[in-house]
Amino acid sequence: MSSHPTGMAVNTRLVARPVPGLFTRLWTGSLSHWVGQYSHPMTWTGLTIFVLLLLFSWGGPWVYPADPLAIHANHILLAPSWRFPLGTDNLGRNMLARMMAGGRVTLEVGLLGSFIALFMGVLYGMSAALSPRWLDKVLMRLLDALLALPGLVLMIFFAALVPLNALSLVLVLGFLSWPGLARIVRNEALAYKERDYVLAARQFGAGTFYIARTHLMRSMLPILIVNATFMVADLILALSGLSFLGLGIQPPHPSWGGLLNDGLQLVIIGPWWLIVFPGLAIFLAIVAMNVLGQGLLARLEGR
Repeated sequence: MSSHPTGMAVNTRLVARPVPGLFTRLWTGSLSHWVGQYSHPMTWTGLTIFVLLLLFSWGGPWVYPADPLAIHANHILLAPSWRFPLGTDNLGRNMLARMMAGGRVTLEVGLLGSFIALFMGVLYGMSAALSPRWLDKVLMRLLDALLALPGLVLMIFFAALVPLNALSLVLVLGFLSWPGLARIVRNEALAYKERDYVLAARQFGAGTFYIARTHLMRSMLPILIVNATFMVADLILALSGLSFLGLGIQPPHPSWGGLLNDGLQLVIIGPWWLIVFPGLAIFLAIVAMNVLGQGLLARLEGR
């Protein structure tokens, strides 16, 4: 006798269930895998700090709508107060508004420049790994020549030639930062292309582009993400260095490095807030991306 109230056995496999939505499928299929595999205390710490910097730079003007370029002749070099939470500079400009505007430029250059460097490094490294042996050697010798050139000197050279604005600095930093990543991509692609699943795909007629996109890129994705986070930190530091030398974002438009440079010229007369807040912002941005990268790397290595 069946224990079911109706006396009939029910096949639970035939019971209709709601079809999961797109977000549910995406979460269960890939996002949950990434969160579970690459979650690490350092990862969340770095990501939290960087998100707070993004909110400060882009969301701050909605909460505190002040003009970063407005000059207040009666409020020169005021210390932090309720009216000016981060004080004012030597022209009476609101430092909080300038910090938010400088953060937008600094983070944009770091993120977009790293995207360009990542794209070029992947393209060059993958092309070298999948090309004939002789072409791979030629491309690697060219890459060795590029890596032998001092990066900071090249950045200063090109920054002195092009008009200095956010777009030109994104291009300069992006186009000069990819050679190191290209070598990593090439070495990883050479290792992965001899795997059994790649050889099997070739036997079934898969083309070079399909193998690179479907097999090699998926295998290298964690390594690329880790290196991308480190590259963002490197480009923020490089932009700050150029701004410190007067080759970054030009006045009156602010950047964190430019604000730090301006503050150092006046620190002898006592306005400590002009160097503490820009320096702290640069420090937090670099630490956030390095901690995020270290957390991803630790999870990748199984630590």
